[in-house]
Amino acid sequence: MVSPVITSSQNGAKEQLTLDFVPGLLERYRSLRECVGSGIYQRGLGRVAIDLDLAPGNLSVQISDDPSRKFSVDSLERYIEKTGDNTPIMYLIEKFLAPDARPKNAHEVQEIRNQLAQAMRKLEALGGAV
Repeated sequence: MVSPVITSSQNGAKEQLTLDFVPGLLERYRSLRECVGSGIYQRGLGRVAIDLDLAPGNLSVQISDDPSRKFSVDSLERYIEKTGDNTPIMYLIEKFLAPDARPKNAHEVQEIRNQLAQAMRKLEALGGAV
């Protein structure tokens, strides 16, 4: 889905930046921290920890639910810069700037898909699946 984002240039004129992304990050991740954590583990905790100048154990605790240590905004910025992973940015865009990117009935559609999958399993169990 293409989503326009209005930015301002140095001369004060408004410019439009067009982002192309597929909605669904809000369904995939419960939070920005979970989104970042997933990217870190996909790339390798040790490798990303080196890029962020952190011990792997400290990084692991920072992206966990431990309330005593948090993954900082500076670390997020460095993570995106070093890895090129823009998924956290897209997550935030979908959550705050593109609420219309998600169908309003996404929850109902998922419920129907779940019901259909359950019905297909029942059919297979009864020997009636094609």
